[in-house]
Amino acid sequence: MSALEGGDWREGLDGVDARLVDDYQSGFPVAERPFRVVAGDLGIGEDEVVERVRRLRDRGVFRRFGAVLNPPVIGSSTLAAVRAPEDRFAEVAEVVNGYRQVNHNYRRDHEWNVWFVVTAGDRARRDEILAEIEAETGCDVLHLPMLTDFYIDLEFPVFNDDSFARESIEHTEASATRISEDAAGDLSDLDARLLLEIQDGFPLSATPYRDVAGAVDADVDDVLAAVERLRERGCIKRIGCVVNHLVTGFRNNCMVVWDVPDDRLDELGERAGELPYVTLCYHRPRRPEQGWEYNLFTMVHGREAEAVDAKVDELAADYLPFEHERLYSTETLKQTGARYEDLVGSE
Repeated sequence: MSALEGGDWREGLDGVDARLVDDYQSGFPVAERPFRVVAGDLGIGEDEVVERVRRLRDRGVFRRFGAVLNPPVIGSSTLAAVRAPEDRFAEVAEVVNGYRQVNHNYRRDHEWNVWFVVTAGDRARRDEILAEIEAETGCDVLHLPMLTDFYIDLEFPVFNDDSFARESIEHTEASATRISEDAAGDLSDLDARLLLEIQDGFPLSATPYRDVAGAVDADVDDVLAAVERLRERGCIKRIGCVVNHLVTGFRNNCMVVWDVPDDRLDELGERAGELPYVTLCYHRPRRPEQGWEYNLFTMVHGREAEAVDAKVDELAADYLPFEHERLYSTETLKQTGARYEDLVGSE
């Protein structure tokens, strides 16, 4: 039975599976036979590691195995929102989801109720898509590109009974990283072909990098070097098993938007980002002409809504004592990896 069909998703899984789920969300070896390296660490055979990862993927515990790409570095990305009238909600959501450059779309409990991410090959195409959505839906688009990344990491242990993300972790590292809206890849031909090939994950075989090399008509050593280079440049955030947080019980999340003093953004953003229960923390622009006065965004994930609320209460009382709003995700409208076809000029 799929883990999506109910029951305890951990049923039938053992300690080795637990390590694969919690310890290999990142840090997967960049080597021609990566599963052999992992097998040595786990004390089992290479083929068994491949089979266990495949089984966990088929159960829905893993979304995929491979690289987590970084849209704001590879292309031009933005968060956007519209106020969809209730009697037209499905119609508006369908228009937004119809763009392959829209990879995430959520309904949130707020006046701005449709929140989506657009990633395109460059800023001009990104803004063109936003204008098209506005024209097609007749809804004003709230355009909120990321300006500073303080902390973004959805990697956290799930093979546990934690009520909120990283309950057992005391500290994370945060820093202010400026994000350019004019990112446009700046990739070599091999880099672009490689990113297009791996955007949906790596092949689940004993030789995934060799398989990818065959698909992009390159030498495996060149592919391994390109993966390392893309990781160093930040185009690849991590390599490993991408956990499905919904299946593993983290069904509640809240995007909290804050009105903090502009001259304290870096200080407060880093301070919030270092809290382990804050999974995302970044600066986006105010839009006072649209009634949007918030400039700092944080996310908290949890298994129970009450636990999420309690951590937001703590955040507001102890770290960010400013005006804020809580935008709870109430429905997933679309969730895929960002699409990068624009990088090679394919429309």
